[in-house]
Amino acid sequence: MTSIRKVPVALVVALVVQTIGGLVWAGGAAARISALEGKVAQQVLVAERLARLEAQGEAMRGSLERIERQLEERG
Repeated sequence: MTSIRKVPVALVVALVVQTIGGLVWAGGAAARISALEGKVAQQVLVAERLARLEAQGEAMRGSLERIERQLEERG
C-alpha cells in the first residue's frame, strides 16, 4: 500500500522538476533572443550607413570620370 502512495508523489516531483527545467530553459532562450534582437537593430544602422557610403562612392566616381574627361579634352 505504501508503494502505491509513492508513485504519485514521485510523479508529482518529476513533473515539478521538469516544469522548473522548462522555465529555466525558456528564460535562457528569451535572453538569447533579446540579445539577438539588439544585434539585428545595430546591423540595420550599419546597413543604412553602408548604403550611404556606397552612394557617395558612386557620386565621387562619377565626378572623377567627368574631371578625367575634361582633362583629356584639354589635352
